[in-house]
Amino acid sequence: MAEQQYKEIAARLSGLRDDMGWTVGEMAEKLGRSEGDVTRFESGTEEIPVGYMLDVSRLCKVDLTTLISGREPHLKSYAVVRKGEGFAVDRREDYDYKSLGYKFVGREMEPFHIRVPPKSEAEMNEVSHKGQEFIYMLEGRLEIRINGESIALEPGDSLYFNSESPHALRGLDDADAVFLDVIL
Repeated sequence: MAEQQYKEIAARLSGLRDDMGWTVGEMAEKLGRSEGDVTRFESGTEEIPVGYMLDVSRLCKVDLTTLISGREPHLKSYAVVRKGEGFAVDRREDYDYKSLGYKFVGREMEPFHIRVPPKSEAEMNEVSHKGQEFIYMLEGRLEIRINGESIALEPGDSLYFNSESPHALRGLDDADAVFLDVIL
């Protein structure tokens, strides 16, 4: 399932770049990424970081929901997402992402409900992207490594950080960590 979604998102990324009239090199320069990153993410053969998709959506002024799902959000005044109804973002095999703002047009932040399983330190994958991030813990314990420093969060704890800092996550105590994550 995830591999098919990567291919669909990759085709939208490539098509959007073409619509903007940019070469791979121009897109890479505008995003502050390497040409290799742009080419890999447009190939559909590997995971596409949400931070990359968010950067592309902001640069091209396209809604993140549209980029991920191919569907347009439609609500402008408010959007209610009931328990269990978040738009599943099956873009990472090791995390369960649900978008909580997918119905709202013109979002200035991206709220997610995320479930991260336990894993070894060696399995933690660092990512970075433009913007800022806010995490609020709901269940379990989460280890977040930011710039090589590990921080453990428990239910009720929160963390606000610069998303450009390399960061990686894992559940602790052989249990999933569940939290709200808002990317600005």
